Amino acid sequence: MAIEDWFLTAEERANPVSGIPVWTSGNLAEPLIHGSAYFDRLVTEVEALGAGDQLFFTDWRGDPDERMRPDGPTVAQLFARAAQRGVLVKGLLWRSHLDSLSYSEAENRDLSETVNAAGGEVLLDQRVRRGGSHHQKLVVLRHRDAPERDVAFAGGIDLCHSRRDDADHHGDPQALAMSPKYGPHPPWHDVQLAVRGPVVAALDTTFRERWTDPMPLDSENPLAYLRDRLRGSDLSPDPLPDPPADPPPCGPHHIQVLRTYPAVRPRYAFAPDGERTVARGYTKAVRRARRLIYLEDQYLWSTEVAELFAEALRDNPDLHLVAVVPRYPDVDGALALPPNTVGREQALSLCERAAPDRVHVFDVENRAGDPVYVHAKICVVDDVWASVGSDNFNRRSWTHDSELSCAVLDETRDERVPVDPAGQGDGARVFARDLRLRLWREHLDRDPDGADDADLLDPADAVAAITATADALQRWHDSGRSGPRPPGRLRPHRPERLPWYTRLWALPAYRLVYDPDGRPLHARRKGTW
Repeated sequence: MAIEDWFLTAEERANPVSGIPVWTSGNLAEPLIHGSAYFDRLVTEVEALGAGDQLFFTDWRGDPDERMRPDGPTVAQLFARAAQRGVLVKGLLWRSHLDSLSYSEAENRDLSETVNAAGGEVLLDQRVRRGGSHHQKLVVLRHRDAPERDVAFAGGIDLCHSRRDDADHHGDPQALAMSPKYGPHPPWHDVQLAVRGPVVAALDTTFRERWTDPMPLDSENPLAYLRDRLRGSDLSPDPLPDPPADPPPCGPHHIQVLRTYPAVRPRYAFAPDGERTVARGYTKAVRRARRLIYLEDQYLWSTEVAELFAEALRDNPDLHLVAVVPRYPDVDGALALPPNTVGREQALSLCERAAPDRVHVFDVENRAGDPVYVHAKICVVDDVWASVGSDNFNRRSWTHDSELSCAVLDETRDERVPVDPAGQGDGARVFARDLRLRLWREHLDRDPDGADDADLLDPADAVAAITATADALQRWHDSGRSGPRPPGRLRPHRPERLPWYTRLWALPAYRLVYDPDGRPLHARRKGTW
């Protein structure tokens, strides 16, 4: 397998200013499915840090009182105690919008102030495009005297309320307010990636580039600047020590770090024209798909993104698209709900017109029948290439907010038949296939150890199995839940079709507010990423 057939080359990355390597080899990547698994691992790794070690993190939202385990510690306690032990703790939290708008300005500020009081330095970062956010979820842990122990975590899971759920999907006891359709403790499905090896240094560079960028933290926000000055907030990042030695190779995984940064003024020093390697990386992988694209995504919006899948479906008559999305948007209300609904409806319709019989979209419920909010951002192509990240499949994530994903190619071939489902000689790879199978076993109530995988390996058989299971569960619901509940947690997704008079205002609101375009003008005109 030629790595450059799947990964972006240096020229295709199109951001020579950044210090991020094109890709790294010799890594070990491990999916941590569900917030409870991620939080538990993070506690173990952070508590093992000592004086002189480093803890860097970025986040969209951080709730200081979120318990990482049922009996604690909280996020604030975990990071503050590390700082008190002499760990160098540095963090960048999105400044966020007001809590009255259902955002997290107060929570992010509280976490910053708590960790800072313990000797860390956590800053509120508003160096974004207008209306945008810092959406990266990253923790990098470096060991001064043992680089082989270095580890980083990247993916879709924020350090905040509602995220600590598990495979039973009863929800986090500490919940965020959402659409009432999800109940008082919304069940939550999410994935984070734990990585070791040289890629940790690449992710360390991602943090350092943002930390050392000379743009003011309160860029174009004089009111925020004034509030910070009155509160005595830290507005100037302290210098960072030189990075430690790169971790040694430790596994069979090639990993490419993919990012989104918008085109902003003043320009990012590390991405003067922005960076859209998330969009470029997905585009390259999807165009190579021949049999199966599997997605899990919070939104799956945008005609630009949907057209990429539609083109692949038209060009490859054996290709199937399987997507798992939330049953309902996370918001409700007469003004917020329609723009959230119309974007997905438009995208799915475009794909279905391209291949009506080869687009399969499902949503998830727990065994009690309660809908599960899908927050994961996963893509697996032909059981070869896989990505886990913070970016959703929409124009906002691909151009406008800051995002971070890790694409993985495994050196290890998967010897289970079919050994080369796409027929291009690449061969199925263990990491990508195992990631898809782990998720499908849960969604279909299959043996978690893989004893029932026989019909999930070949793409055509797998699509038939997942469709039959979802259809059986839907028939059980349609019959009034008569008889025993069939196995499985997926149901066919049935998006609401909005009336024409609602679409008149919802479509422009969706395009301008919910799914804006952060590309520079020349890229918009050319229709390129």
